[in-house]
Amino acid sequence: MTDAPLLSVRNLRVTFPTRQGLFQAVRGIDFDLGRERLGVVGESGSGKSMTGRSVLGLIRPPGRVEADRMEFQGQSILNLPERRMRKIRGQRISMVMQDPKFSLNPVMTVGRQITEAYRLHRRVSRADAHAKALEMLRAVQIRDPERVMDSYPHEVSGGMGQRIMIAMMLAPDPEILIADEPTSALDVSVRNEVLSIMDNLVRDRGMGLIFISHDLNMVAQFCDRVLIMYAGRIVETLPARELHKARHPYTQGLLASLPRLDAPQDRLPVLTRQDSWRDGDPIAPHADTDLPGGLR
Repeated sequence: MTDAPLLSVRNLRVTFPTRQGLFQAVRGIDFDLGRERLGVVGESGSGKSMTGRSVLGLIRPPGRVEADRMEFQGQSILNLPERRMRKIRGQRISMVMQDPKFSLNPVMTVGRQITEAYRLHRRVSRADAHAKALEMLRAVQIRDPERVMDSYPHEVSGGMGQRIMIAMMLAPDPEILIADEPTSALDVSVRNEVLSIMDNLVRDRGMGLIFISHDLNMVAQFCDRVLIMYAGRIVETLPARELHKARHPYTQGLLASLPRLDAPQDRLPVLTRQDSWRDGDPIAPHADTDLPGGLR
């Protein structure tokens, strides 16, 4: 990671009012993102998606986002007016959601959606936008992109729909891509193809990637660094290649719960949570602790 991060976040908090009081979805997290693949892992409700949406200003009232600092390339993007945020969202920071079926307009052709989205961020002619859409569909390895341009979302598979979303989000050449569970609805072979496409595009373009997932094993293989989130906090940060050195008991429990082909078990361990994890300080990385049953 370079000395000057693309994104710098300090003490990010996201709260929602409920009948029982304020619910803290994200509780004071710090992280930087460089031109790298940063994995964010945790169970459902840990605050992963809320973190990604906060960066893009997608938390709507009555939700509230607060932070000591949230800067994109040195510019504060915390609580920007919507008009100014639109110039960043999609054009400089893009987000791919989990299921393309809920992101693509079912009554518009694929080509029209990509070209219109591109023209929102770039002042180009329809012909130039059409050419860019074809270029991006080829970049995500879609065969016969001319046919796909004229197709509707229900006429393409889930894997192709996810490639289309990636093509649409990367067309304006953003500096950061946030991918929120982009492969969870795909089978293993298609998932690996999509990951390979994202990896090549991010590396070729020198982008920063925030890869949100519950799949610790996949993140360990795909990302450069990993943030482990629990109950709205980051409990541990470490290089992906050093996950076997994890010190926090939550990370250790997640690793020990992964099924292993070389040591099959009749029953996987059950993660026993501790109240102290909710408020404890993050664990420093680079420990030499050995982890039984973790990744090797």
